[in-house]
Order: sequence, then C-alpha cells, then structure tokens
Amino acid sequence: MAMITKIKSNVWRFSFSSFGSYVYLIKLKDKNILIDTGSPENIVELENDLKKLNLSAEDINIVILTHNHWDHIGGITLFLNAEFYASKKDFGENLKDIHKLNIPEFKIIDTPGHSKGGICILYNDILFSGDTLFNRGTIGRTDLPGSSEKEMKESLEKLSKIKYKILCPGHGN
Repeated sequence: MAMITKIKSNVWRFSFSSFGSYVYLIKLKDKNILIDTGSPENIVELENDLKKLNLSAEDINIVILTHNHWDHIGGITLFLNAEFYASKKDFGENLKDIHKLNIPEFKIIDTPGHSKGGICILYNDILFSGDTLFNRGTIGRTDLPGSSEKEMKESLEKLSKIKYKILCPGHGN
C-alpha cells in the first residue's frame, strides 16, 4: 500500500505498493527536491502522492539520483521541469554532476560499492543513504555489475564517521 510518511516539517517519504525505491521529498526555501524516483511501476502512485501534498510533477525543481538502478530512476520521465543531478560515475554526461549541486545545506558523500557512482546525502541530521546502508545495519548488494565489496567496505567506514539522527534508506524492511 502506498504511504506518505512525514519525517520532518519539510521532509516526506513516499513508499509504494509495488517494488521500487523509497522516494523522498524535501521542501527547501523555494525548491521542491526529490531524492530518487522509484521504479516504473510506481509512477502513478508517485503522482498521486505528490497531489496529496498539493504538488504536481511540474512543481519538482531538482531530482537527485542516488545511483543508476531501475528501481530508483524509473520515474524520471515525469519530471519535465526538473534539473537532474547524479554521479558522473553512474550516469556519465547525461545528468548534471552531483558535485556541482549548489545547495549548501546538502553534503554529498560518494559511497561506491552498490554501484560505481553511489552517493549519500547528509541534510542536517538526516542521512539519505540510497542503497548503501539500510535500517538495522544491512547494506546494499555487492554482487551486481559495477558493484564492489571492497568499495562498499570503504564507503561504510566513511559513513560510520558521520553524525546523523535519522537514516532515510532507499528501501525499507
């Protein structure tokens, strides 16, 4: 069942009835920012969830993709007005370089392992961890093309030094 969970006054998580990643909405100043877009099967639910928050796909200004896997990028076709940011290591020149995203409140952390260009985003005390780190200390798969157990270990070591209160992973349970 689709669900909207309010994480903070300006942060929401969308979860869907069919398989796909969580999608996060952050309202920051005059910008509506999405982290990931779910899988192609989630598109209708995502549109409906945005409507429940009085938004449409056209109202999204920025989409940040944590990595280039189908269950995180499946809704990109919805967001015609958005600027897309991601790691060059996963997306090449197709999207804007995540390290050129000019949002001082966001700290971008390169976390390869699940994919070559995996990233996490630290926003205040919230860590958006994509498929690098999940609740209860589980981690993203490293047996996929482009993934690396060695890089994942290094990324997890890097994350272990970061202070945050709320983990917002790419998938739950």
